[in-house]
Amino acid sequence: MTAVPILIIAAVAMCAVMAMAWLMQRATGNNGWADVFWSFGIGAIGILAVLSGDMVSPARQYLVVALLAAWSLRLGGHVLVRTLGSHDDPRYARLREEWGDAADPRMFFFLQSHAFAGIILIICVYIAAARPDVELEFPDYLGALIMLIALAGEAIADWQLKRFRSDPTNRGRICDAGLWRWSRHPNYFFEWLGWTSYVLIAADFDGDYFHGWLTLAAPVLMYMLLRHISGVPPLEEHMLASRGNAFRDYQRRTSIFFPAPPKR
Repeated sequence: MTAVPILIIAAVAMCAVMAMAWLMQRATGNNGWADVFWSFGIGAIGILAVLSGDMVSPARQYLVVALLAAWSLRLGGHVLVRTLGSHDDPRYARLREEWGDAADPRMFFFLQSHAFAGIILIICVYIAAARPDVELEFPDYLGALIMLIALAGEAIADWQLKRFRSDPTNRGRICDAGLWRWSRHPNYFFEWLGWTSYVLIAADFDGDYFHGWLTLAAPVLMYMLLRHISGVPPLEEHMLASRGNAFRDYQRRTSIFFPAPPKR
């Protein structure tokens, strides 16, 4: 099957997945299900789209499938465990509180905007897999390495935060150990980093595959979402409300996104 019908079907499927996420939110009262459906939805739909395409290089096709599956299972599994063990996601809860009686319809369209972002990511993954060079080359291996580093870094950041919160003596305190000493949001940073891998896999430095550079949309989109829209801003607002001056001190000495040595 050619790319256009595959990607149209993928787009419709992603919208349907986020509609189901909206129904799950309403049924359970836990808005965290949105991220569960989003992570697993992109993984499943993206994998099916790549496997359905007529790819020149089966090796690159299966490399992309493996990387996307690893990303989806790790992130989706982490968010699923967190959602099952919590009452609600404070970011979405704050939005519902602000929206009041209009929360349900506004949340539906908000999650459809998540579907749109997911569609762009799936298209970028498909473009990377469709690069017409038969043999895997150095950029492919470098892209795979970056994804593995990103997955490991995000998993370590999540583990460090979970371990910090599990200690009763840390109640009410700010986690500033390990990766969290270098960035206030290391998990978001590594999540962004992983999407740069597809740019390398798709890149054709000979100029024969111009479409490959369209994959730059993936890291640009993820940076905007994580740094400026649905990631950092609402989480920092929540932390300021719950931790006050302790979090302000953390803000002054710690980089907001990209890891950097802490300030004195």
